[in-house]
Amino acid sequence: MSQTSNKPHIVEIATDLAPEPESAPAPEPVPIAKPAAFDLTKFASKRGAAIAGVETLQTALPVHRISDANDFVRLHPDDDPETGYWSVALCFVNVPIKGQARDTLHLIDEDLARELLPSKRLLSWHLALASKPWDSFFLCQVPATNLDNQWNATNVMACQRAMTHWVQATSRKAEGVEAYKIDLARHADAFPEPKWPSASLSELIATTFAGRMIDQEQHPGLLRLIGDKQDVS
Repeated sequence: MSQTSNKPHIVEIATDLAPEPESAPAPEPVPIAKPAAFDLTKFASKRGAAIAGVETLQTALPVHRISDANDFVRLHPDDDPETGYWSVALCFVNVPIKGQARDTLHLIDEDLARELLPSKRLLSWHLALASKPWDSFFLCQVPATNLDNQWNATNVMACQRAMTHWVQATSRKAEGVEAYKIDLARHADAFPEPKWPSASLSELIATTFAGRMIDQEQHPGLLRLIGDKQDVS
């Protein structure tokens, strides 16, 4: 009969087990990018930026007397009616416009005007290119008739003086005097010389009176003045 061995049973423990894996190093913190500095220039409008060497396109100009400027005024020094910036005497008429409180000044062919309109309606002025300080341009009405009238005479005098000086013309009616007071700027260089536009006077007048030049009988402005029926279709 076999006998059970009394030798203790020895369990061998493996000593070549793989070591526990070392823990992975913690990732380095990712730096947070700082926002770029605010650049206002990328929102800048380029529409108002002047291009070097290019003159701003001249738009329609106001038309009024030197006294209506209520400021110091210069008139263009070139008064040659052929090539300069003082026109020959031109014919005008005021036309009532529906929806407007004030009549609108129109240029009109004088022959057409005298044929169809009362002479009292007709106005005659020279137009001269003028400027208030800092190139605020307008077309100045310079009287062409009734120059013995003191209003007209002093108006013309102020306009002629303004060719070389900064001039302000104001009414003396409150003093009981039917004339304009002519004042020069205290200092001749109080304001910079005007930077006169390069467009010709004819171009400036054509732009200003676009749609308001009566040269034919069917012009709506003339039809309104003579009380003729207008085509409103």
